Amino acid sequence: MSRPVMGAVPYDGGAAFRVWAPHARAVAVTGSFNAWQVPGVPLAPEDGGRWAGEVPGVKPGDAYKYVITAASGEELWRADPFAAAMTGSPGDALVTEREFDWSGTEDYRPPARDELVLYEMHVGTFNDEPGGGPGRFADVLPRLPHLAGLGVNAIELMPAAEFPGGFSWGYNPSAPFAVETDLGGPLALKGLVREAHRHGIAVLLDVVYNHLGPGDLILWRYDGWHEGEHGGGIYFYNDWRARTPWGHTRPDYGRPEVRAYLRDNALHWLEEYRMDGLRWDATAYIRDADGTPLPDGWNLMRWVNDEIDRRAPLAFSVAEDLRGDPRVTAPTGAGGAGFDAQWDADFVHPVRRAVIATEDRDRDMGAVRAAIEHRFDGGEPRRVVYTESHDEVANGHARVPEEIWPGSADSWFSKKRSTLGAALVLTVPGVPMLFQGQEFLEDRWFDDQDPLDWTRASRFRGLIDLYRDLIALRRDLRGTTAGLRGDHVSVFHVNDTDKCLAYHRRMHGGPRDDTVVVANFANRGYAHYSLGMPRGGLWRVRFNSDWEGYDPAFGGHPAHDTEAVPVPRDGLPCTAALALGPYTAVILSQD
Repeated sequence: MSRPVMGAVPYDGGAAFRVWAPHARAVAVTGSFNAWQVPGVPLAPEDGGRWAGEVPGVKPGDAYKYVITAASGEELWRADPFAAAMTGSPGDALVTEREFDWSGTEDYRPPARDELVLYEMHVGTFNDEPGGGPGRFADVLPRLPHLAGLGVNAIELMPAAEFPGGFSWGYNPSAPFAVETDLGGPLALKGLVREAHRHGIAVLLDVVYNHLGPGDLILWRYDGWHEGEHGGGIYFYNDWRARTPWGHTRPDYGRPEVRAYLRDNALHWLEEYRMDGLRWDATAYIRDADGTPLPDGWNLMRWVNDEIDRRAPLAFSVAEDLRGDPRVTAPTGAGGAGFDAQWDADFVHPVRRAVIATEDRDRDMGAVRAAIEHRFDGGEPRRVVYTESHDEVANGHARVPEEIWPGSADSWFSKKRSTLGAALVLTVPGVPMLFQGQEFLEDRWFDDQDPLDWTRASRFRGLIDLYRDLIALRRDLRGTTAGLRGDHVSVFHVNDTDKCLAYHRRMHGGPRDDTVVVANFANRGYAHYSLGMPRGGLWRVRFNSDWEGYDPAFGGHPAHDTEAVPVPRDGLPCTAALALGPYTAVILSQD
């Protein structure tokens, strides 16, 4: 049996309302449509603790609240848990029109998983001016050509559900179905998705199910019932399981109505807003409570991912788990949680250490090799790889160029080593992700009131070209590096003395497929650096991060095409020598 439609659903001449309040004596709805009369229009009780009714005269844009008579007799004014828009946080719910003009996107399909290049974005700071309110969804639109030109084909929005105030990272949702008012509301978010799709860019959204709130939380003790001093009522655990690092606000994953609420929320973004995927925040706190496994949470993730696979099969489900558990990305049929990928802490930390370390001797090539080859279950590389994310570059943790040389993020060392890290991100197995501004050497640590400095995009146009070239090769847009889209990787050369390594990528193998990446992590260049090659013949340089076209200070070691001769080396049948600049990545393949 299908579940009754919850929330406010407008129809020609009115709206239908349905809300879950199992401990209520009575429920009514009132709002701007009846001048906020009390007690309002009564709703009728239904099975399962729901209350429902139709109210003539209601139209989209009307504000409303439920008036709940608690078991104690107390009168509670509550916003709709399913409200798609609010007047603010806290505030009144708004009846919203579901229709939207999606023209120009009818034929849009998200990129294949092996072609995805993610770009994590905080809407409030992405394209804004200092002072005043946060940036809005509409402010992103003028920058979409920049992203499309860069080659990014998927943006990942930090959470956009209603939160207290105008400034936030978004990981404190107060009204989980509502789109943040200060960012522009529901129509503006749909407009961003539509325009991104018109530019060939998919849109993923961060969602927060490990906790809700805690500020301005509309679900708190919703119908008046709760247990214990910290109990949050019907939507939350009311015992020790409620406790999280963000307050006593862990949803009750075992209660069917709450499970359905979270499932409906995930599908709300995928179906109503045509999102192309979801990134679940801190899933370790869904499946675990204070070090104790939480089967309810594990089963919730499995169930919701199965529902997503059934109803939105092209959607990309990502977990930020960061515990290295292969079960998170194992199929549900094999007992896993069913995510398509998870953020890979075993990549970001060793690679950041390798590029940030002051002394070359402190760079561990064995750790970098392990990061390149890491897989959660030994099978597909179900991971997202990155050197910068909102977590890695906030709360005093600087952007990579600033970490390399504090106070001199535009130094030669910062440019060379940060782009070396980016070259790894865009050439190893997994889905690569950049953080906003990374392509133009943004130096300030992430703060929700500190907009990106877009003047740097002009100052560092050459580095933007570097990222564009890397992304083109990663996506095989030039038809020369199909191997970078494959699953295979073999790190065949590890020189911890001179801090160089090389790895072989392939999809099916052969010319324009087999790809070799050589990375020099030391401040020393070579006119002729010898290493093994998987096949003889001419290998063409497709990318050299030391090219002076990327920066006038680069270019000390121009890399040239090289001939591999049949002399075994590094466990491979052939040997080649190439010019290799300091802190440089070179990518080669054959015609």
